[in-house]
Amino acid sequence: MKFFHLVWAGLMRKKLRTVLTFFSIMVAFMLFAFLGSLKAALTGGVQMAGLDRLMLRHKISFIMTLPQAYKARILNVPGVKAVCHQTWFGGVYQDKPENNIGTFPVIPEDFFEMFPEFILKPEEKQAWLNTRTGAIVGRKTANRLGWKLGDRIPLKSSIWGVPAGMSQWEFEIVGIFDGAKKTTDTNNFYFRYDYFEEARQREKGMVGWYSIKISDPARSAEIAAKIDEEFANSPYETKTEAEAAFVQGFANQIGDIGAITMAVVGAVFFTILIVAGNTMGQSVRERTEELGVLKALGFTNSRVLILVLLESCLLAVIAGFSGLGIAWVIVNTVEPPQMLPLVYLPQSTLEAGAIFAVALGVVAGIIPAWQAMRLQIAEALRRGG
Repeated sequence: MKFFHLVWAGLMRKKLRTVLTFFSIMVAFMLFAFLGSLKAALTGGVQMAGLDRLMLRHKISFIMTLPQAYKARILNVPGVKAVCHQTWFGGVYQDKPENNIGTFPVIPEDFFEMFPEFILKPEEKQAWLNTRTGAIVGRKTANRLGWKLGDRIPLKSSIWGVPAGMSQWEFEIVGIFDGAKKTTDTNNFYFRYDYFEEARQREKGMVGWYSIKISDPARSAEIAAKIDEEFANSPYETKTEAEAAFVQGFANQIGDIGAITMAVVGAVFFTILIVAGNTMGQSVRERTEELGVLKALGFTNSRVLILVLLESCLLAVIAGFSGLGIAWVIVNTVEPPQMLPLVYLPQSTLEAGAIFAVALGVVAGIIPAWQAMRLQIAEALRRGG
């Protein structure tokens, strides 16, 4: 840039003020990135949801169970291709609350047909089919707890108690699965339903909910209605909805994440806009004589306008990009909490942050730049004298 030294000299005129403004903007953009990451974590299941999958649960409450025999009746509904049931097990490792793992008994064959986004080696898949107490675990949980193939893992469940004659549930790790996409959750633990059904002491023949794969996503509402009609007026009535809607419902229990994020970000950026605008305004007022000299040397009004705008944008862009970069490093290196397994910084958040940084620089600097452009040489020199 031809006049970069002039722009940089303007920023360095008051170093302390520039540094404080820099850190204010940087922290604001770090907060923006963290909020974007939090939003992605809370709604990540919506992105992960399959377009061709429905979720069926008890009509009254998600925590109420359904008969395992419903599987055959669901498969008979036109448009249904596959069915897989799951049940919340509530596994805890080593009696530590922080080791509360998402644990689910499933039928392996049904599970892989329903969720192709979970990648498991063929030999590990076969080992799971051949091992009654076998279990597969996601890569993130295996790395976090130091588990490896062949390990025998004891888990306790406050919901289902323990098998007869045992002090806790025992499983053998026969597979560690990865995700086909970045948003695939690899924190969960899955074991065989037949082992669960044989060993549990109560509610035999009951399951938590059903995942349903359909032939035509465009007919999801129609098929869901037919499934619920199948179980209408029964002791276990159902509610069936698209998987994305089901997951979104959980996220909405703590409020509209998008609205909350925008409210916080809006308040922060409004404050930073005032700070940055005040910084640029003071800088221009202090350099009135210098701007007059520049105009006397032949700088046009438009060039002075651009110089001041570049100064504002340079500060905002460097600080904003620094904040986004620091947030990206933290999100990608710090282990996320168990309750937020899909913490990552979306590309859309980084792109929006870059646009906001430029916009902040333009908006904060436009009024001081306009004032500098309209400044008359004689008036500027008179103020300086």
